[in-house]
Amino acid sequence: MTAYDAIVLAGGAAKRLGGADKPGIRVGGRALLDRVLAACADASTTVVVGGRRPTARPVIWACEEPRGGGPLAALDAGVRQTTAERVLVLSADLPFLGPDTVGTLLAAAGEGRREGALCADQQGRDQPLVAVYRAEPLRRELGLLAAEHGGLSGLPLRLLTHELDLARVEADPLASFDCDTWEDIASARARIREHGSVLDEWITAVKNELGIELDVDTGVLLDLARDAAHGVARPAAPLTTFLVGYAAAKASSEEGDDGATAVAEAARKAAALALRWADENETQ
Repeated sequence: MTAYDAIVLAGGAAKRLGGADKPGIRVGGRALLDRVLAACADASTTVVVGGRRPTARPVIWACEEPRGGGPLAALDAGVRQTTAERVLVLSADLPFLGPDTVGTLLAAAGEGRREGALCADQQGRDQPLVAVYRAEPLRRELGLLAAEHGGLSGLPLRLLTHELDLARVEADPLASFDCDTWEDIASARARIREHGSVLDEWITAVKNELGIELDVDTGVLLDLARDAAHGVARPAAPLTTFLVGYAAAKASSEEGDDGATAVAEAARKAAALALRWADENETQ
């Protein structure tokens, strides 16, 4: 993927949330800010503009001048900490943003002589805080706006985007869904618990909570749990998957095996045992 830096704007008064700490509100067990940071995990440098807080991965902290100066002032504070040719700019309240959207924006921003790319929602409205900008024209326009208006505090983002040649990207409709109200938060939480996505969301939340960076084939583990439950006894399912995890960790530390490979091998052995166990029961 193209090298890029990321700026996440995590300030603001959150007036429609009664002044709540919006970046820290949890959706699917994870803080909104951490969900956004996961979408840009491969950024060379990640700058968060806002109050310091614990985060799932290391970031650089910055603060706009004056505090509460709005998104353009915050963006200016963030871009001063970046060095990459392209800068991903995100708000901290995007629960459904994923790496695929980031990749699409980076690709669109790299086409021709464009100065960046931003998402457009289903109504065709620009989303300047779900965007990739080329750093040089971004700095140029911020400087010009600051000179023209005597500063950036309180200025709307559209003053910036109107001056840049930006591609519009129709990404996943949920990519630019932001949480401005408690109704938005409730909607996001409900959507995450839908049948088609709840398992992936849960696994991601558990890995985040435990500090695990490991991509495993969850289908293999689910098949193992099913075989153990049906072929042995229901309580065998969670206990077997626990033992597989323990064995995989042991193999990784002692034999230097790749974590995902160790899980797959341990699961294969345990699944074969469960099937043998079931066969013996059927032949009695």
